[in-house]
Amino acid sequence: MIELDEQVAAVWRAIITDGDGVWLADRIANFGLIHDSLGKVLSEKARTVRERAFQTILKNRTYHGGILAPGSAPLKSGENGKGIASRWYADTLKKRILAINDIRLRLKFVEGDGMEEVRKNAHRRDAVFFVDPPYTAGGKQAGRRLYTHSELDHEELFKVISEVTGDFLMTYDNTDDVRDLARRYGFDFELVAMQNTHLAKMTELLIGRNLDWARSARKPPGAGGL
Repeated sequence: MIELDEQVAAVWRAIITDGDGVWLADRIANFGLIHDSLGKVLSEKARTVRERAFQTILKNRTYHGGILAPGSAPLKSGENGKGIASRWYADTLKKRILAINDIRLRLKFVEGDGMEEVRKNAHRRDAVFFVDPPYTAGGKQAGRRLYTHSELDHEELFKVISEVTGDFLMTYDNTDDVRDLARRYGFDFELVAMQNTHLAKMTELLIGRNLDWARSARKPPGAGGL
């Protein structure tokens, strides 16, 4: 796993690298979430990676759309008028973190540039890459609002991915620019349904060398077709 954003990276470092998953899960489960306690924790300077990880999760679950980028702020009304508690599912978060903690020795986390890591491992036939870049291709603004590190040379990313020996799967915004890039590099692509943070139905692209498996998975049992 590779992540450049230091806030998100702190979560994965705490759980995978430092073995602080149990501490983090218990901190979440025992935290009394109110505006005062949220403000107090987020106003403090994190002294350790695990403290920064806890702050990151707090922001992700209480800020508008889970956005960590500068300018974001805590929810006011939230879902069903629950405000900052709208998306604070402490028990669920605890279970997910402990599940990752149970397999952390099988995982490796790298805090750095994902494109550089792909370049380093491009020669490996046993490597399969999953790439989920910021959605900023074609001048789209969603990725710029969501991420601190949103600037990306999408043309260069497609070039780098085209040179890997192993397989890959990319998820991308459904735009003309992205489809043109996929065609230019000879990649297969398939439209899939998704929901955004406001539960609006949207579409995005899966991009790979061959996505017949995705099309087969969506075909009803017994259905024919070309």
